[in-house]
Amino acid sequence: MTQSLFPRRAALALIVCAVPALMLTARAQAPGSIKGAPASFTAECSSCHVAYAPFLTGQANWRGIMSGLDKHYGVNASLDDKSQHEISAWLLANAATSGRRAAASPDFRISRSDWFIRKHSEVSAPVWKRASVKSAANCGACHSGAARGDFDEDSVRIPK
Repeated sequence: MTQSLFPRRAALALIVCAVPALMLTARAQAPGSIKGAPASFTAECSSCHVAYAPFLTGQANWRGIMSGLDKHYGVNASLDDKSQHEISAWLLANAATSGRRAAASPDFRISRSDWFIRKHSEVSAPVWKRASVKSAANCGACHSGAARGDFDEDSVRIPK
């Protein structure tokens, strides 16, 4: 009898251990992650800067950003109609929907949103001006996984 219970207990132990790991994986690949982005998003948006994950801001900011691409922070970043529609639809479908991330921010800038400022409050002004960082908009300087939508605080490395 003991022998027949062992495989069941072992299987149960594996399930108990695997469920939290699966939940973490599901959380990491939650709707809004960079995984699943249209090719046009990656090609167009990362040609000049990190392609910001849609969950970093809300629909109001994405609408503002996408409707002003002809004067995108001093640059003409206009897109063909197909790419414009495809990227906009994906950003809006995966945008933050609640909390501070969803709130509109000045000039539609993620780096000027309330949640961003609060989350980065320990970063001093001189750090943003370092040649290795350049600005608050350069997520990849400190977040090595930024291009994948990974902003895990445990992997932050502030460059000298």
